[in-house]
Amino acid sequence: MNYTHAKLVGMAVHWLRRYRCGVVLSEQACISGEMPDAIGWKKACHSVLVECKISRGDFIADRDKECRKNPENGVGCERYYLAPKGLVRADELPKGWGLLEAEGQQIEIARRSLKNLRSAVGFQHEMNLLLASLRRVEVRIEPQSITDFLKWKNRMAEYNRGALPKGLESVLEESNLFLNPNVIADS
Repeated sequence: MNYTHAKLVGMAVHWLRRYRCGVVLSEQACISGEMPDAIGWKKACHSVLVECKISRGDFIADRDKECRKNPENGVGCERYYLAPKGLVRADELPKGWGLLEAEGQQIEIARRSLKNLRSAVGFQHEMNLLLASLRRVEVRIEPQSITDFLKWKNRMAEYNRGALPKGLESVLEESNLFLNPNVIADS
């Protein structure tokens, strides 16, 4: 199968959701200059980065990125490369990185990533990436603020004489692992 970069990014996003990431972003820039192909967050702010490579040259060139030369500046508690099966060997990976291999429409974990690769600086870069992404959303929904937009369920209840439409849970009842202070990251 011939893969495009966009196809692999879409597969990475789907894989991150199956990997239980509740928030997933693709191709969003942060202040460090890094633009993850796909990154997701699980419980307890545990992040998983996926970099997609469709050619050997692209994989080799990735080593020259500033965030690869100084991995403490990179994002992701876990870090993976996703490439067509056979393109990258596990012994070529940066220290601690995992390898995902695409074959057809499937992704297999060829090597697992370490789970503790993100530094305090990397966490700050992730926060910047999230905040910059939220700002992009806010600009697109103006004249509302993002706070007003997030209160849409309250407005739905107002329009429905105090009751939420069938099938919607109140904000207090909805499941959001990111709001539970007692939850720790999966191992």
